[in-house]
Amino acid sequence: MLDSNQIKRLIKERSELHLNDPRVYEFWGKLTEILSANVLETIEFFDTCTEQEAYWLSEIFEDISARVNSQDFIECIKRVDRKYPELLLSKDIRVAEEFMTPNLN
Repeated sequence: MLDSNQIKRLIKERSELHLNDPRVYEFWGKLTEILSANVLETIEFFDTCTEQEAYWLSEIFEDISARVNSQDFIECIKRVDRKYPELLLSKDIRVAEEFMTPNLN
């Protein structure tokens, strides 16, 4: 079961790091692992997340997308974009869609 309190704690800790702190990647990895474990629970989380949570998690949309390979997840983050248009998530969503598509080269 998705532990939303753990996700919120990790987002808070991540938000307190300096942009160039190498520990950012550790948080990305932990959050990606948690949010990739069960796509249905992840979608539920994103459907109810706050604007601030969506902002911080948008930096790992592509990582989650690559792991879950789910059009439902893409549709979910598009809903988040419509809910919080000021976050300007369309580029992050486009990259997430590209990560989901198998590379044919």
